[in-house]
Amino acid sequence: MKHHVCCIVPPHILRHLAENAQYRQSALRTLATTERLRGRREVLAHFAAAGLATGQERRTIYDAKNQTTLPGKLVRAEGDPDSADIAVNEAYKYAGNTYDFYMTAYQRNSVDDKGMRLDSTVHYDQQYDNAFWDGQQMVYGDGDATIFDRFTKCLDVIGHELTHGVTQYTAGLTYQGQSGALNESMSDVFGSLVKQMTLGQTADQADWLIGAGLLMPSAGAALRSMKAPGTAYDSQVLGKDPQPATMADYVNTTDDSGGVHINSGIPNHAFYLAATQIGGNAWERAGKIWYVTLTQRLTPTADFQAAADGTYSVAGELYGAGSPEQQAVQAGWEGVGITPKTGLLAGPVGVGPGRPRGDKPTGEPQPARRKAG
Repeated sequence: MKHHVCCIVPPHILRHLAENAQYRQSALRTLATTERLRGRREVLAHFAAAGLATGQERRTIYDAKNQTTLPGKLVRAEGDPDSADIAVNEAYKYAGNTYDFYMTAYQRNSVDDKGMRLDSTVHYDQQYDNAFWDGQQMVYGDGDATIFDRFTKCLDVIGHELTHGVTQYTAGLTYQGQSGALNESMSDVFGSLVKQMTLGQTADQADWLIGAGLLMPSAGAALRSMKAPGTAYDSQVLGKDPQPATMADYVNTTDDSGGVHINSGIPNHAFYLAATQIGGNAWERAGKIWYVTLTQRLTPTADFQAAADGTYSVAGELYGAGSPEQQAVQAGWEGVGITPKTGLLAGPVGVGPGRPRGDKPTGEPQPARRKAG
């Protein structure tokens, strides 16, 4: 089974950095390492995966010591005291926050819902400007301390990457084109919700930024903005955030597996619009709708239209046809240029209920109005 390595920093950022002599070496090294990882075939183990009792978490932190052999040296296991290494402690704490989020909000027992051990490796490679889920574990670079800080620093980054594991064990969204952008968006949605629950923030209190604090101040505010896609950064070193907020600006590109980190801004913004219209704690109602859709409805090739159809249908089933929640979901998707289909039957959505094979979904991109930067 071939599994794509899912990284938090998109390649367009690293390529832009590589054009600058000051940052070229670390950017090219990160790109090369990431591409090598993408090419390897993963046999998805079950991690010593005998099922654990509900609510029992196991976190294991390893140190790669700036090498690339995984997992590295064991430095902290579940229940061990704090380390003198801040990256070890952050990886441990934030993996626990993510586990607690899924258990508390959705009664999900780890990423596979069977108590899967949460393995993390810190200090991966030298000045590695990324973090990723490789199908088996989390891996964090130290950053270059010029553009990027350490990658264990942000709770939503860790929540984002571990959610790739949830997607892997549920919808299995193919990492290409719109299904790949949905894969990235689901990780942004739940990464943000992990942070919001941990901080006790309501939808209107949240910053809706992904990776706030990861970038050094001169580089930008964050990696992405769900509230205002395309505004997370605009600097000489990183260039301009290329994320679109609506289908009118959908980016047709062959880069980054069809723009998975760019076009994810569209479903991200749909969730933001729905969640803020519903109000309150976003993980409770808006998040529940997205979670049920991800884990029970979407198929691997689901596109944006399928996500709109699925979330609209699930909102009606959970909260009632025509409920404020369902109206908010509809408004969220319409706000990004996609109209959910009504009257769908319950069940998996992709090519499925409500869309005869061969029909073109209304969420398909129109001719591109701009190209990836």
